[in-house]
Amino acid sequence: MFSLIALGVVVVVFYGIYVSVIKKRNNIREASAGIDVQLNKRYDLIPNMLNTAAKFMEHEKEIFLTVAQYRENALNAKNMAEKFDADNKLVGAMHQFIARAEDYPELKSDVAMNNAQEAMAEVEEHIAAARRFYNSAVKDYKNALEIFPSSMIAKMIGMKDEYPFYEAVEEAKERIDVKKFF
Repeated sequence: MFSLIALGVVVVVFYGIYVSVIKKRNNIREASAGIDVQLNKRYDLIPNMLNTAAKFMEHEKEIFLTVAQYRENALNAKNMAEKFDADNKLVGAMHQFIARAEDYPELKSDVAMNNAQEAMAEVEEHIAAARRFYNSAVKDYKNALEIFPSSMIAKMIGMKDEYPFYEAVEEAKERIDVKKFF
């Protein structure tokens, strides 16, 4: 009788841990989908910004091609690591685009361009929040894979550490020297 109760407790504990690890993995998938939703909003805004700017920036074709190519690469990324890399390149190209757009006063005063830039700023805030949620979910999952007893059960059912943390590109980590601007 005692051995039957002990076996029942072991099965219940095993199942509870199994469910917990599966939920953590699914939280990562949900967070990843949340990032995709926000990135797709960004990708949808980019052509509108480029079309508006193209009217004013006729001599800046290479930046348009670069942004379009990086957007395409990000849309076609096969996994999270590729998506993060492609998206970081796209962000860099967008910063170059915005910097060049500053040289066109008529573009800076265009209502459509101002609306697109405001929408892009809002989307960027949502992307940052989605990335924080994703990183939190990845941390919980990695903890479950590394801490006993869930690590043992995760290994038994074939769970792997396949989800990278989102990390900012090196340029974003650099300190800004304010003296350069004065």
